[in-house]
Amino acid sequence: MHRIVFLDRATLAPHIRLRRPAFAHEWVEHDRSTPAEVAQRLAGASIAITNKVPIGAAALAQLPQLRLVAVAATGTDCVEKAACRAHGVAVANIRGYAVNSVPEHTFALILALRRNLLAYRESVRAGRWQQAGQFCFFDHPIRDLAGARLGIVGSGVLGRRVAELGRAFGMQPQFAARKDGGAASPSHTPWPAFLETSDVITLHCPLTPQTRGLIAMPDFEAMQRRPLIVNTARGALVHEADLVRALDAGLIAGAGFDVTDGEPPPPDHPLMHAAGRHNVIVTPHVAWASDEAQQRLADQLIDNIDHFVAGRPTNLIEGVS
Repeated sequence: MHRIVFLDRATLAPHIRLRRPAFAHEWVEHDRSTPAEVAQRLAGASIAITNKVPIGAAALAQLPQLRLVAVAATGTDCVEKAACRAHGVAVANIRGYAVNSVPEHTFALILALRRNLLAYRESVRAGRWQQAGQFCFFDHPIRDLAGARLGIVGSGVLGRRVAELGRAFGMQPQFAARKDGGAASPSHTPWPAFLETSDVITLHCPLTPQTRGLIAMPDFEAMQRRPLIVNTARGALVHEADLVRALDAGLIAGAGFDVTDGEPPPPDHPLMHAAGRHNVIVTPHVAWASDEAQQRLADQLIDNIDHFVAGRPTNLIEGVS
């Protein structure tokens, strides 16, 4: 009988239905787990489920019965995949479940910042409308999306959906070529031109050793059009202290971040210091988390487990067998 252990069930909302696999099994779930608890909690398990709890080489070496790590997310940076491969452990992820939720959240951030909604809300609460003495006031600039150039880093399903929504608003999408100048489609804009010509830059790429710190101060300094920066992918894609410096220097018009490097961020995190500014919005990694998206994730998670045990695995990460 398979023993299945979910290390961080609380990363899915409690009202999301998580059906049980179709085969005989023992199911154990923990709301949350620390890295130090992983090996002990997975002892005897053949299937581990994790959303964000790290599963590394040291733990894997103590888990001879483990056969599958089912990641309850698209990103798999929490799992040491080379160590999984060495120990014969497969890794499966979730795909396509947030194709509406993440792009819609992205545009919620873009619209709120581009139209200065937070600043106007605070002004109204402070009595500025009454002080204006007329039907409106113009304390904060408002910019249309139509005609603006939408720079997208990552041309997967989420990036392409963001481009579709951008076109609906009359924006001009462009996809970034690789920063290192490696092979890319002719339809992708070279990195220097991408930075120089984008009015909004939004990130939809995975976190890898090559993309960590992808945008830092030299990149901010190359942004000629003072773009908005939106990140609903992974916090470490952006050097966050440099982001705050870029805000201070007026190199960018604002920032909408749903992710930070380290979550939850400590109180002294650079983005926490900046979160009170009217041109900064920080949300708690919920772009993916519409009810509809969470239910699709939960259903696909169990499908991945069922299919693996039935001998026809789905959504295995490339290079892991």
